Amino acid sequence: MPNLELTLRDFSPRYSRRPTPFLSALLYFAVLTLWVVAIAGAGLFSGIFAWTAGLVYVAYDTGLLIHVALKTAFIMRQQPRPSAVSQRRPSIAVLIAARNEVNSLERTLNALFSQSDLPEHICVIDDGSTDGSSAMLIERYGLKSRDATGAWLYCDSDPRLKLMSLPAGGKACALNAALTNSSAELVITVDADTYLAPDAVLELRRAFANEPELVAACGVLTPICRGAHENGLFQFFQTYEYVRAFISRIAWMQSGALLLVSGAFSAFRRDALLTVGGFDPQCLVEDYEVIHRIHRYAYEQKHDWRVRVLSKARGTTEAPGTVMKFLRQRRRWFAGFLQTQYWNKDMTANASYGSVGRLMLPIKAVDTLQPIYGLTAFGLLVGYLVTGNLAVLLPVLVVIGAKIVIDLLFYLWWITLYSRWLGEAVTMRRLVMAAIAALAEPFSFQLLRHSGAAWGWFAFLTGRVSWGHAKTTSKVAHGA
Repeated sequence: MPNLELTLRDFSPRYSRRPTPFLSALLYFAVLTLWVVAIAGAGLFSGIFAWTAGLVYVAYDTGLLIHVALKTAFIMRQQPRPSAVSQRRPSIAVLIAARNEVNSLERTLNALFSQSDLPEHICVIDDGSTDGSSAMLIERYGLKSRDATGAWLYCDSDPRLKLMSLPAGGKACALNAALTNSSAELVITVDADTYLAPDAVLELRRAFANEPELVAACGVLTPICRGAHENGLFQFFQTYEYVRAFISRIAWMQSGALLLVSGAFSAFRRDALLTVGGFDPQCLVEDYEVIHRIHRYAYEQKHDWRVRVLSKARGTTEAPGTVMKFLRQRRRWFAGFLQTQYWNKDMTANASYGSVGRLMLPIKAVDTLQPIYGLTAFGLLVGYLVTGNLAVLLPVLVVIGAKIVIDLLFYLWWITLYSRWLGEAVTMRRLVMAAIAALAEPFSFQLLRHSGAAWGWFAFLTGRVSWGHAKTTSKVAHGA
């Protein structure tokens, strides 16, 4: 078994205590101050301006929609073309960090064994499962030890497959343990409940072979929620949330500022990943955090490293289908987002880091409080309804109505762009379902997302959060 202590020490990133630039500090102060003014405005201002929190929220969100629309308009002019074929075939290791995923692991592996271009290695890292995941794999695939260390168990019938069992240490630790034991040029991280389409590995291999500067990429995922009727409702809303998310990623990729490749299905050049320190075991969102370090290193060392989202590499991933599962997921995601933003505050509003520092991180600084603005606006709206304050309520309802119409138009545009990007037909059913989502989301799923984010703020400030099936404690002050 590998020395887990050594793995942690070698890969935990060493964040320097760099001073926060004045512009960065000013930006965060302004975001917080504006929120305080917006709350105070409910008592100090009259008419529509009493709902300043809502006006700020609506204006900011609409501005982002316009930016994304402008950056993704090229998709409508783009002509479909086959993927270029390269003579190079970089070797690939698929890393699957799994904890208590006995019900989905076999399906995940079957999808990998069904690839049109098989990876050279498929590495399962059991992160302290208590549901018999390792025992199931050993029995199902006949895994056996081949060396004195016993770190890996191998499959005799298919040498690609191997298994490592570790004490529970978190996804980042599990991935790092496999990363240090791999010699492949590329590593693909796949969640144990993510199922790749047959050409997914082929498309990733081609993309990295054709673009030497590409160091990180993600494929396109579609969420699935199994089970009862409630799960179907969550799948409906998350499907359109994922559509918007991927359209947004295209926009930020076009700006050279893509900060997220989903760890459920992403690929990295192994050398680049090792260079920046691997995945951070202290972070709640290791996939998001590592891209910040990749951008930081590239700008500081003047490397032309690129991060992309690839339309032809596709898969499905299981998403939370109940209220509490969804809230717990969003709590972890948002607390991890706050961690990462805090650790990289020296890059925010810092022109030395290109479009990431000048544009993306300042927007993310606003995003730290955007859900709180949304909940504040909703709370004030409820107050106006209860008190019957028509002087404020009527103009507020006009603004909300206009915003719903704007969102509806953008939803229809996103579906059109997304279908075009994937090379699929824009059907009337897709447009109708997107319209239903646009009309229903503002006072349902959107509030639920914001509530999960507010819970994430509590987790960030207290340092306590739940990851997967295990309770963990995370220190907010990284390196303190």
